[in-house]
Amino acid sequence: MGKLLSCAFLIFFGSILCCWGQIKKQFTVESPEACHAVELQLKAKVGNCYIRPSQAADILNIYSNQDLEEYGHSFKKEMKDGTCFVKLNLEQQSQKGVGQMISNQVFGSDEKVTDKLWKVYLTDSKPYSLDLVYGLGNANVDLSGLAITKLKIVTGSADVNVSYSSGLGNQVEMDTFFVKVDVGSLNVKQLSLSKSKVVMVDVGFGNMYLDFSNKPLTNNHVKGSVGAGNLVIHLPDEEIPVLVKINESWLCSISLSKGLQRIGENTFANAAYEKDATNALTFDLDVSLGKIIFREKQ
Repeated sequence: MGKLLSCAFLIFFGSILCCWGQIKKQFTVESPEACHAVELQLKAKVGNCYIRPSQAADILNIYSNQDLEEYGHSFKKEMKDGTCFVKLNLEQQSQKGVGQMISNQVFGSDEKVTDKLWKVYLTDSKPYSLDLVYGLGNANVDLSGLAITKLKIVTGSADVNVSYSSGLGNQVEMDTFFVKVDVGSLNVKQLSLSKSKVVMVDVGFGNMYLDFSNKPLTNNHVKGSVGAGNLVIHLPDEEIPVLVKINESWLCSISLSKGLQRIGENTFANAAYEKDATNALTFDLDVSLGKIIFREKQ
């Protein structure tokens, strides 16, 4: 058991100042020699969460502007077959129920949901499988230069932004890039830098923006469904082959860019597309009540 727990330990120390007030280190998970990969599950029920790359050796460093007694959390770590499994659940304490806060966000309220935050730093020296779940608030995920083998992001009513801000792409080829939004919003910039083989999207009542404007680094196959929300897709340069297949209903709305022309039933392609193209960007989408918009690169 001692070896299982030796992959990480919990420490509390130090404080620094930033624009949010006093930021305190909350959690550190060290990287043992036997750890060759990390599976991280992070859930933030309410609050503002930032994920950033780090050159530090630690698997996980988390800072916050609140004291431990101000929020509930559960923390679990385990080492198995060279993989370090870390599960962290953060819950902001509030006098209002989550249902009331979601209602305020959906229907409008002048009251801020929370001014509390977590800053999460991941090392660029280990490959990660990330499972990120956000309830309410805001999240910014910067994956620049990290090694992400698999990514899953689910947001309930939170507004989530994913980017590669420094322009550094994923160190490794990603197996699956999965994003789901219920009633919030999710924006992904420079998605081609993820080097993902498969991109899976699920839009409920919220809004999602996918930026494919960069030149693809690998073949991208995008599979997705849109319920009653909106999906906006930004296409790359016109020399990149694009194929779009949409299974639509009479209640939905589809807006195609001028470069996409019908080549078959519910099938569209740009002038650069040819069968068996090696660098094609392919979309397989279903939509019921919502709206899908394809935009050309400006």
